[in-house]
Amino acid sequence: MRRAPPDHQAIYNRNAGYFADHRRGSVMERGWISRFAEGLPPGGEVLDLGCGCGLPNAAALLDRGMRVTGLDFSDRLLAIAEQELPQGRWLQGDMRRLNLGQSFDGILGWHSFFHLTEAEQRALLPRIAAHLKPGGWLMLTVGHIPGEAWGHVGEDEVFHASLSETDYRAILLAHGLSVVDFVRQDPLCGLATILLAQKAGRAGG
Repeated sequence: MRRAPPDHQAIYNRNAGYFADHRRGSVMERGWISRFAEGLPPGGEVLDLGCGCGLPNAAALLDRGMRVTGLDFSDRLLAIAEQELPQGRWLQGDMRRLNLGQSFDGILGWHSFFHLTEAEQRALLPRIAAHLKPGGWLMLTVGHIPGEAWGHVGEDEVFHASLSETDYRAILLAHGLSVVDFVRQDPLCGLATILLAQKAGRAGG
């Protein structure tokens, strides 16, 4: 029998200090964040979905001169982001109800999007697509196989889910995005599975 996802907001609030300490020194994402940033215009606007404390990804993008909006539902993680990265824009909210009334040059969902159920992911992808400018880039971490799995943040169990690569490609294509790369269990990135896609159209158009 499938278990219902836990209260991730409470889990990340409870583990905010531990999570920030764990993420602060992480370098494994560096190559992918660089690749993502290289596709963005100078000073581009980036939405970091499930930004957590902003470390290390939002920090790396800010260092490159990007304008970063971070969205997360953990007020304790956002407080850390505001203290350590005051140049960013930090919003508390639930990505499942994404409706910011603006579009971005890039959207990142690193180790956050995969906490949603399969149904929630299917519902959110069109919203994400609608928040991307023409030519904009999307990068998500997803599962290497479809289905559900469980992991840990501190001592707490957290839920993960994934669609198949075929489903991700089809949903994104239906909303104007083409998958540029899909790398399963990248050995240089902690075995993360990364989806990189671009929206049709000319950047800046």
